[in-house]
Amino acid sequence: MKSIPKMELWISEDDKPSRRGLEGGGHHGSYTSNSAAATNVSNWNGAGYVTPLIGAFLADGYWGRYWAAVVCCLIYIIGMIFLTFSASLRSLRPQQCSTEDVLCTHSSLGQAAFLFFALYVIDVGAGGVQATVTSFGADQFDEEDSKEKTQKTSFFNWFYQSTILGGLLAATFFVYIQDNVSWGLGFGASLIAVIIGTISFIAGTPFYRHHPPGGNPLTRIGQVIVASARKWHHKIPVGSELYEVREVTNSVIQGGRKIRHTKEFRFLDKAAVEMQGDRINESHVDPWRLCTITQVEEVKVVLRMIPIMITSAMFSTVYNQLYTLFIIQGSSMDLRMGNFKIPPASLSVFELLSVTVWVQVYDFVLIRFVSKFTKNPRGFTELQRIGIGLFISIFGMIAAALLEIERLKVARHHGLLDNPEVPVPLSVFWQVPQFSLVGASEVFGYIGIFEFFYGESPDAMRGLGSAFALLTIALGSFLSSVLLTIVTRITTRNGAPGWVADNINRGHIDYFFWLLAGMSAMNLVLFVLCSRWYKTIRTWRPTVQGN
Repeated sequence: MKSIPKMELWISEDDKPSRRGLEGGGHHGSYTSNSAAATNVSNWNGAGYVTPLIGAFLADGYWGRYWAAVVCCLIYIIGMIFLTFSASLRSLRPQQCSTEDVLCTHSSLGQAAFLFFALYVIDVGAGGVQATVTSFGADQFDEEDSKEKTQKTSFFNWFYQSTILGGLLAATFFVYIQDNVSWGLGFGASLIAVIIGTISFIAGTPFYRHHPPGGNPLTRIGQVIVASARKWHHKIPVGSELYEVREVTNSVIQGGRKIRHTKEFRFLDKAAVEMQGDRINESHVDPWRLCTITQVEEVKVVLRMIPIMITSAMFSTVYNQLYTLFIIQGSSMDLRMGNFKIPPASLSVFELLSVTVWVQVYDFVLIRFVSKFTKNPRGFTELQRIGIGLFISIFGMIAAALLEIERLKVARHHGLLDNPEVPVPLSVFWQVPQFSLVGASEVFGYIGIFEFFYGESPDAMRGLGSAFALLTIALGSFLSSVLLTIVTRITTRNGAPGWVADNINRGHIDYFFWLLAGMSAMNLVLFVLCSRWYKTIRTWRPTVQGN
C-alpha cells in the first residue's frame, strides 16, 4: 500500500478533486475538518490492516500462500483501476477548483461512494498481498538450515525496505505528477507500478518453495474449544497422558510440525484427554471430541499472542501521525527549499529516508555488534526489538510536541494566529528530527512485529501470523481515530477551537502529541510485563522442505 500516496487523498492542500465530500455529501462552502480528515486516514489505514485476515485465512486454509497472493494482487489491480477512473472521469469527481475557493462544488453522494468503494477494494487486495507475500517470502528460508534461519531476519529487514522504496516513489514522483499534471495520471502511474510488481512476482514462480495449505485453522480452533468444553468436569492429566499422533515429527495438520506441550492454559489440555467414545474406529478419532497436543498448542499460541498484539498496537497509533497530524503541522510551516516548494504529501520522505538508513545500520552494524554480547546471531530477540521501537517512538512524539510549541510561539510573534493560510516563518525541515525518530522506531518496531508473529505462529497458521501483525497495526490506527474523536469532542466544548482545530494556529496539537507520549510510556511498561510472561513456541524439526 505504500505505492499509493495515501495521505494526499485526504488532507493535502493540493487535494483538489477529493478533499471535499469525504464525509459523504455536504453543502457549498464546507470543508472536511482537520480532525475528520485525520480520522478518515486512520480508518482507511486501519481497514487496510484488517483485510489481511481474509487473505491469510484463504492462504493457510485452502489456496496456499502463493495462489492467495496472486488473487489478492489481481484484486489490488482492480481497485487501482477504479481509483484511476474516480480521479479521471468527470462524472465520478467534483469539478476541480482552487483550494483557496471555499465554495467549490461538493462531491455528490455517488461520487464519494465510488471513491470509497475503490479505496476499500484496494484495502482488500493490498491487505491480502501484505499478509500472504510476507509469509510466503519467509517460507523460502529453510528453518532446518542455521544459515538460512539467520538470513530470514535480513529478509524481513529488506522486505520492509522494499515497501519503503515504494513509499518513497509514491511520496515524490507520483505526488509530483498529481500536483503538476493530473490526479488521473498520478493514479494511473501507481496502477502501472502495481501491474509490474504482480508480473515480477508471477515470473519467479518456478523458483519458489511452495508449502501446502493446512486446512481451515478456525475449524481446528473450534474443535479444541468444543472438545475441552465437553470434558470440563474431568481432571487435567499430565502431559504424557495427552493424545498425539505417533509419528515422531509430523503432526496431524498437513505441512506442520508437532508443537511441544506447555503448562499454560491447562484447561485446554482436556481436549487431548482420550475417553471412551472419542474414537470412530481404531485408526480414526472424532476431531470434535479428541484433539492432538499440537492442535491444543495452536490455540495456546494464539492466546499468548493477544497481550503482545494489544501492547504493540500503540506503536501504530504513533506511526499514524506521520500521515495525519505531522502533515497538518508541516503544511502550516515554510515549505520552501530554495525556489522549490515541497508538496505536503512529500514530507513523509524524511521518514522514508530515515528507515532506509536505519535498515542498513541494523543489518550491517547493529546485528554484528549486539550479537557479540547477546550470543544471538540475530542480535536482538523479536520482543526486544519491538520494545526498542516502542521506546524510540516516545521521543518521536516528544520532538513533535516541542516543535509545535515553537511553531505556535513563532505564529504568535508574527501575528498569524488568525491567519492560518499564511505559512508560519519556520522551516519545515525542523520536522526532520520527529520524522527520523519515528522512522528509526519503525525499523525496530514494525519489522520486529512482522518477524515475531511469523516466527511464533504454527507452521499451518503463518499466513494468519502475518495477518495478526497487520491487525496489530490496524488496532493502533483505530485507536488513533478513537482518540482524535474523543479529544475533539471534549476540547471543542463551549465553542473552544479544540486541540486539533481547523485553524491549527488556534489549536494545540502539541497537547495531543504529549498525550500520545504519555500513553506510549505507560504502554511500554505493560509490553515489558507481557514480554516477560510470554513463552516461545517450541516445535520439532521441520518436515517441509519445499520444491
